[in-house]
Amino acid sequence: MPSALWIAHVNVTNAEAYGKYAELAGPAIALHGGEFIARGGRYVQLEGNDRPRNVVARFPSVEAAEACYHSAEYQAALDFARGASERDLVIVELND
Repeated sequence: MPSALWIAHVNVTNAEAYGKYAELAGPAIALHGGEFIARGGRYVQLEGNDRPRNVVARFPSVEAAEACYHSAEYQAALDFARGASERDLVIVELND
């Protein structure tokens, strides 16, 4: 089964609340087999909307990434991100 990338582009509007999201989201992602391969760091915006925080996590499969998103643990974390950020999130299957 091909692995998958969880790619988030984020504009943080409330750093305190978003910090709480990050504290809870990391363990929820790890619980579902996800590992971060990029968090923040340098980037070059070539097209589209600029979101200064970019996060990429690798999961064992699209299904594992989607299960993480819908899990109680991640949804509890996401409660802190809602209203504290503008986000785009996509899961992309890799050709591996």
